[in-house]
Amino acid sequence: MMMMMMEMQYNNNNNGYGLNEYMIQEDDWDRDLLLDPAWEKQQRKTFTAWCNSHLRKAGTQIENIEEDLRNGLKLMLLLEVISGERLPRPDRGKMRFHKIANVNKALDYITSKGVKLVSIGAEEIVDGNVKMTLGMIWTIILRFAIQDISVEETSAKEGLLLWCQRKTAPYRNVNVQNFHCSWKDGLAFCALIHRHRPDLIDYAKLNKDDHLGNLSLALEIAEKHLDIPKMLDPEDIINTPKPDERATMTYVSCFYHAFAGAEQAETAANRICKVLGVNQENEKLMEEYERLASELLEWIRRTTPWLEKRTPENTVEAMRHKLEDFRDYRRIHKPPKVQEKCQLEISFNTLQTKLHISHRPAFMPSEGKMVSTELWQDTDLAKKGYEEWLLTEIRRLERVEHLAEKFQQKAATHESWAQGKDQLLTLKDYESASLTELRVLLRKHEAFESDLAAHQDRVEQLAAIAQELNELDYHAAAVINERCQSICDHWDQLGTLTQKRREALERTEKLLETIDQLFLEFAKRSAPFNNWMEGAMEDLQDMFMVHSVDEVQSLISAHDQFKATLAEADSERQAILSIYNEVQKIAQSYGISSKLTNIYCDITPAIINQKWEKVKKSVPQRDGGLHEELSRQHANERLRRQFAAQANAIGPWIQTRMEEIARCSVDLAGTLEDQMNHLKQYEHNIINYKPNIDRLEGDHQLIQESLIFDNKHTNYTMEHMRVGWESLLTTVARTINEMETQILTRDAKGISQQQLNDFRSSFTHFDRKKKGGMETDDFRACLISMGYDLGEAEFARIMSLVDPDGAGVVTFQSFVDFMTRETGDTETSEQVIASFRILAADKPYILVDELRRELPPEQAEYCISRMPPYQGPDGVPGALDYTAFSTVLYGESDL
Repeated sequence: MMMMMMEMQYNNNNNGYGLNEYMIQEDDWDRDLLLDPAWEKQQRKTFTAWCNSHLRKAGTQIENIEEDLRNGLKLMLLLEVISGERLPRPDRGKMRFHKIANVNKALDYITSKGVKLVSIGAEEIVDGNVKMTLGMIWTIILRFAIQDISVEETSAKEGLLLWCQRKTAPYRNVNVQNFHCSWKDGLAFCALIHRHRPDLIDYAKLNKDDHLGNLSLALEIAEKHLDIPKMLDPEDIINTPKPDERATMTYVSCFYHAFAGAEQAETAANRICKVLGVNQENEKLMEEYERLASELLEWIRRTTPWLEKRTPENTVEAMRHKLEDFRDYRRIHKPPKVQEKCQLEISFNTLQTKLHISHRPAFMPSEGKMVSTELWQDTDLAKKGYEEWLLTEIRRLERVEHLAEKFQQKAATHESWAQGKDQLLTLKDYESASLTELRVLLRKHEAFESDLAAHQDRVEQLAAIAQELNELDYHAAAVINERCQSICDHWDQLGTLTQKRREALERTEKLLETIDQLFLEFAKRSAPFNNWMEGAMEDLQDMFMVHSVDEVQSLISAHDQFKATLAEADSERQAILSIYNEVQKIAQSYGISSKLTNIYCDITPAIINQKWEKVKKSVPQRDGGLHEELSRQHANERLRRQFAAQANAIGPWIQTRMEEIARCSVDLAGTLEDQMNHLKQYEHNIINYKPNIDRLEGDHQLIQESLIFDNKHTNYTMEHMRVGWESLLTTVARTINEMETQILTRDAKGISQQQLNDFRSSFTHFDRKKKGGMETDDFRACLISMGYDLGEAEFARIMSLVDPDGAGVVTFQSFVDFMTRETGDTETSEQVIASFRILAADKPYILVDELRRELPPEQAEYCISRMPPYQGPDGVPGALDYTAFSTVLYGESDL
């Protein structure tokens, strides 16, 4: 199609004459010997200058083209110079037949090069026929100066015209359509020179109307700086309605040959710059990866020991500060690091793809600069264990503080009761007592023993609490143990003293039976009742630790049962007080002092009434505390349900998005760009969903601040949500990166979308375990399905290409590389070496000056700093080995 368009354009630009017609015109011109006088003048000057540009290499020239070529000697010399070949020895005679023989030798040589000479004979040349001589020279020019000019497989004339059009396309006021009128204003010649040597002409200052000035400038600069002789006369070109095509083509071909070498060097330099640019860009990516990886690894090395440290604090408040620090780490410090790790993985995969596509060796980070999955997982495991430890430790400290407070209260009550009891038990009052007083003392001692037995349970409770505090590793356990031991020792001492006093009293005669039994009964009944009231006060004032509505309801139920016993207790109180009232009645009846003191106990009706009022007052206070706790637990339950409602919606949403992304990554419908757009839409939706995660984090924060440790309404925990969310972000980012890699691979390999879809379809079908790689047997089946006739040796060879590490798995990238390797137009080290050879003028080495002259400064210095010295025997001082350097670029050498 391109050739047809070029031929059509050429035909249009030449008034409807194609190449064949052009040659026919030449044949007709030769036969009819017709030549415009103006064209003849132009051809004389141009062809003469062209011949002299070659003959001067042999130290000679011609003045009159038809006269100086008549004897055939300079004609043969011209052919030898331009062809580089030796012609038969010329005849040295001056006779006409000698001249004809020499001209025939020249014409025979021209014919031997596949050139058809039409109506040109040696006699016409020897006779000085101008038209035949010019026709012969034109034939030589066509064969040796123009015939090899071919651009995109066009003919010589079309190739030269297309070359001129491309070079002058960017220039204003230039429109090269032919080899006659398009050159009359001189701008086309100036544009050709400026395109290749902008230092010689300031094109912006040219006047398009100054035809003579433009032509003269171009011809003078070409002669002076480009070694192209003046083959045209500016005045003749301007004054001729249609300048001669042959003269113009001859002159333009000199420009082509003058610049062809420069263009070849420019092409070679561009190729080298492209290769070096890829290397420099890859090195920057490697340096940036290692910098970011170092920072992330340093963060991991700092964070992991902190998370693994398990040093408990002594108070709940201090442990809560640790929990707050951990929450800050999880909410503020960890998410950016997750993003950094994800971006590092993407950058690493992209870099490896670029290196693979450009045939560079794979990137291996420096020692200790690779962020491994295991290292990252160690941080996650440490994080999870740290949070569990914090919560467990807080629970332990709460229990410890509760027990310690309870111990202090019970110990204070017991110590208050026991204070001074040992002094009473060691009194010798019975030695001087009367019989009545002795009996009183005995009864009083019996009452004390009853009271002592009632306090036995309190001492056991204190010992049990101290033991539990030891087991819970209470930081002040030594103080508790010391106090508990003191109480127990004092208790044992009281027991011993009690036993001794009883023995002493029993040895004394019994007290008189006139001791008022009512006082004794009052003492016996009031002491247990008083002890019950003290226990009730302790229970009513006891702190409670609950974590659910059911636990609070259980306490409320127990409290209601306690309240139900108050009526019975009040009856007992009334009965005990009635005993004391009876004592007062008896005293009044028998004239006993109304200020009688109960010698059996220190408890009075006032004390009983006072404590009873405290019990009744504490009941509603306990009611309020329990119902307040019930409200708090209901609020906690609402928080649980609120968190569960969101978690039960977010969890399936994340799972659904993961499944959609997985389906999209294997969907063959549409182009890769369509799938990329779908994935980016998923990514956009996921990012927009982030506020839901933040709200869930807020609810979780409230739950933790309320010290809620379980939630029966959902199986999802915040840690599940975080892991799922991070996995979703990582999955969509990785999938987009994989899709970009496939697009990059498709474009770099030059394969079509349909081909890539076919490759993906085959790969997906034979990736039976859906793990992103075909196993060996599946890969063999895939090749057979695609028409490969595989023997063991051939299959082993293919496996060495697609699985060089011998892992037994063929990845999609390796599969695509294999399928496109034979047809892909890839860049190789041989191409780069060939480009350097052009810049080095075919030398096996290159010099520093040549690199700096041919390449941009940055690329030149890059090569100079990395090229090893040339070690060959033909080297010169400062020579550099570009072959070894190019080989290293593609990982084919260890230099």
